[in-house]
Amino acid sequence: MKNIIKIKFLGAAGVVTGSKFLIETSEKNILIDCGMFQGLKELRELNWNDLPVDVKTIDVVLLTHGHLDHVGYLPRLLQQGFHGKIIGTAPTLAIAEIILRDSAKIHEEDAEKANKEKYTKHDPALAFYTTLEVEKTLRFFQVEMIDKWIMLSENIAYRFQYNGHILGATYIDLDINGKRFVFSGDIGRPNDYLLEDPIKPEWADYLFIESTYGNKLHEHEAVEEILTNLIKETIYKKGNLIIPSFAVERLQTWGTGF
Repeated sequence: MKNIIKIKFLGAAGVVTGSKFLIETSEKNILIDCGMFQGLKELRELNWNDLPVDVKTIDVVLLTHGHLDHVGYLPRLLQQGFHGKIIGTAPTLAIAEIILRDSAKIHEEDAEKANKEKYTKHDPALAFYTTLEVEKTLRFFQVEMIDKWIMLSENIAYRFQYNGHILGATYIDLDINGKRFVFSGDIGRPNDYLLEDPIKPEWADYLFIESTYGNKLHEHEAVEEILTNLIKETIYKKGNLIIPSFAVERLQTWGTGF
């Protein structure tokens, strides 16, 4: 029984959001990422359910990067009894802090609006989590270096490896009893304007990989040329140009590319 390893998919299985992978061993229980479900209403409603595991037994959370679908459930994890370390690279934790604070503010404003305008069946409507709960969560943050093996216990070690995607993003090498488990996180593209190409894993006995585009290939379009021509056409016609950017790191990329 000592060497038995159980892996539970608590999100990002069947859908590409709400990333949470629980690794249970005789020495440590490790949660890789702790994200919110986003998208359709039936997915968002899943966020209100407690995790189907004893959260108090989770020893540590390792974060691949700071996007909401990978960190947005952390305050709820604390509500359910988690009291271990939340570990990531310095940029990852800095981005996670910004995103969690912003998310809490939106949750609080939405709950206040729902109660004021009485368009909710809940009485009262509650914020998914509050700014105060985010502040408590941040106290558990711990920075670790990239490309450095860290021992969690006698037979378990992990390492963050550069992955592109956004600042601080990594994949995670997890060695347990001599076996290598690799959790990809979100993988960056090569030839990025701001980031270096992601590093490829040396080896994996078990690979857990994001599959957002797993069933399709990116078309080889001259995106920059198309967008440039559209912008010029808009300017020529004295039109109005609005370029929305809702994702962390995307706006910087557009600004650099054009």
